[in-house]
Amino acid sequence: MSNPVHSQPTVVDSRLMNDSRPFGDFAPSGLARWVIDRTRGLPEGWAGRRVALMLRRLAMKTLKGLPLDLETFGLRMRLYPYKNVCERRILFTPQYFDVDEIKLLTSRIKDGFTFIDIGSNVGWYALSVGREAGSVPVRILAVEPQPEIFDRLIYNIGQNPSCTIKAVDCAVADKTGELTLFLDPLNRGEASLKIVNSSQTDAIRVPAVTMLELLNREGLTRVDAIKLDVEGAEDLVLDPFFRDAPASLYPGLFVVANVPERWQIDVVKLLKGKGYRQILTNKMNLAFERG
Repeated sequence: MSNPVHSQPTVVDSRLMNDSRPFGDFAPSGLARWVIDRTRGLPEGWAGRRVALMLRRLAMKTLKGLPLDLETFGLRMRLYPYKNVCERRILFTPQYFDVDEIKLLTSRIKDGFTFIDIGSNVGWYALSVGREAGSVPVRILAVEPQPEIFDRLIYNIGQNPSCTIKAVDCAVADKTGELTLFLDPLNRGEASLKIVNSSQTDAIRVPAVTMLELLNREGLTRVDAIKLDVEGAEDLVLDPFFRDAPASLYPGLFVVANVPERWQIDVVKLLKGKGYRQILTNKMNLAFERG
């Protein structure tokens, strides 16, 4: 399956300056601290989300491009909320961030639990599973191809030493090699092997592997759960995986970004044809369980 072609992408160096100073040097204060405390305490529902959005806009006007250091549900993270929707959500409203999906994943934690977070961004899923696992021996891979975001992922993992997570800096695709990754300059969390939804698109070259190659390289013979969020290229990842991988490597649980309008094949039909049943549907994600 061929990738869409984008004419004359702007090639950029995405390794911008991430600050490596000790955690706590960028603790929020003043209005930002007040807003964060209020938005994090808002209840679920339309009204709470609307109030959170208004307060967030107010706080963002006062920030000066510096990161913010916060503990969120027991996780220490340095967040850059300026051009990454994921980091804004963690900063202001973590109580709304894929709560059902993370509950599904953490409810399955047991000795030897193996979880792969593909499209890890700054590590929210991987760190959440690691936090919940506690002293239970688990194996977690956090896979992120963007150098700038990967640096932030590494920093956040380092602030949570009780979470045993291996970060892998590559894309997961339909073939192994060096591929073009398209970036949305307004949302660095939206990077894809397909053209992102933006009138202006940057591009970088990154190493890529197939999902089967990733599992083989890591010596995995069993996978309990995979979160796959690669901004519309989920079909490019899953089609060759199910074509080439033995059934013994099929994960028990898949959480997949809900973007069917971007797929060239029916991912839901593909998963159901491999013995999965759909157990969660919301605006952001779909979840499938096998067996």
